Amino acid sequence: SGKESATAMSDGPGPQSSTGSFHYGSFQNSLETLAPAAENKPVISPRSAYVAIAVLCYVNLVNYIERYTIAGVLPNIQEYFLISDATAALLQTVFICSFLLLAPLFGYLGDRYNRKYLMIVGLIMWTFTSFCCSFVTESYFWVLVLLRALVGIGEASYTTIAPTIIGDLFSGARRSVMICVFYILIPVGSGLGFIIGAGVASQTGDWHWAFRINPIFGVVGVALLVFLCPNPPRGAAETGGEGVRQQSSYLEDIKYLLKIKSYVWSTLGITASTFNLGALAFWMPTFLSRARLLQGLNQGCTNGSCQSTDSYGFGVVTMVTGILGGCVGTLLSRSFRDRVPHVDPLICAVGLLGSVPCFIISMFTATASIAASYVFAFLGLCLVALNWAVMADILLYIVIPNRRSTAEALQVMFIHLLGDCGSPYIVGAVSDAIYRSKPNTEAWSFYSLQYSIIICPIVGFVGGLFYIMAVLYINDDR
Repeated sequence: SGKESATAMSDGPGPQSSTGSFHYGSFQNSLETLAPAAENKPVISPRSAYVAIAVLCYVNLVNYIERYTIAGVLPNIQEYFLISDATAALLQTVFICSFLLLAPLFGYLGDRYNRKYLMIVGLIMWTFTSFCCSFVTESYFWVLVLLRALVGIGEASYTTIAPTIIGDLFSGARRSVMICVFYILIPVGSGLGFIIGAGVASQTGDWHWAFRINPIFGVVGVALLVFLCPNPPRGAAETGGEGVRQQSSYLEDIKYLLKIKSYVWSTLGITASTFNLGALAFWMPTFLSRARLLQGLNQGCTNGSCQSTDSYGFGVVTMVTGILGGCVGTLLSRSFRDRVPHVDPLICAVGLLGSVPCFIISMFTATASIAASYVFAFLGLCLVALNWAVMADILLYIVIPNRRSTAEALQVMFIHLLGDCGSPYIVGAVSDAIYRSKPNTEAWSFYSLQYSIIICPIVGFVGGLFYIMAVLYINDDR
């Protein structure tokens, strides 16, 4: 518990303690009530475990609905504030920046204190700041930017901690399935974010209302976490409920993780995936909407209201591809893992490399056929989705239990720092730079965005090579 001194942990594969000890300090002592006492470790029944996974999945779904609501109403926001592509992308960039800066803190706390309480505090903050976004007026765009940064606090607490609780509730094949279900809800939530955001804005005639629906879901999530989510002992699934109590310093944790080569290479690979999906999820509805304008299939924004056809369409595509890709990736992993021990990073490599030509074709067919662009975007997103659940499973079986929150946090920080933190802004900035060569040309606003999005498949190709490197080390690290 927080009142005890903890022994440093060796870098071996299991929880072996050494003779060194360290003092938690005044900061830890002030938070010792959050630390789960060893003598009060709960016994989690199978029924309670399945209820807990349902709650965690629900909150994960709500998190991603909120994150991509803004993409569903992006044309409305640009029209309302009269902002460029690069400036609009700042809304996502500042959100991800706060998210990645706080992730290491929650990873540190998640390996040492009550994870349930940490998630509840983060979700309350997320719900409140998300609701405040709905009251920003046209003269205060900077306030909206600030509020989006604060929303990242909730995501940082939840995303780094929830997968480790799943790892402590289940093991083996059941863990793989539960992780698959949890991560499938990321694209499902993203797609629903497009649809709910665009739908609410269309029905009310005001994009502000899109940000007043999600907090309702957030309040329900807080209640479910309070009453139905346990805080199992770390490593409970691997130790028959006993858990792993030894702890080490944060510096020792980082040194341990950097020695796991497959962790490092797979983190680089998923960074490339995150770069792609962050930019595509943010810009594709707008890109397809501009393609329709180019072909004369619809009109532009009028009186602050923009047609939402592609927010709905791309939302459905995102949901279906996430479910399909996640299930196929987990099925391939379970089917071949015993015969091909390095199959997991291989699945990720094949998926990411295979998505490259699909996205390129999708970008360039949009000028002639919206349907063809959707088809190839569907295939590309399916292939990328192969790796989400598989990647989470990799982390859980190559990192020892009481360093998993730190591992999740560092991975989250890195993939967002070099991934979707900057990719929407980079695409938007390149688009603006290209557009300035032929300003005030409606067709050129489409082509400038088209050329800038080509950055994504290039990064995807490099990411596939990183996964291939992880193949070389995964067996020894596991």
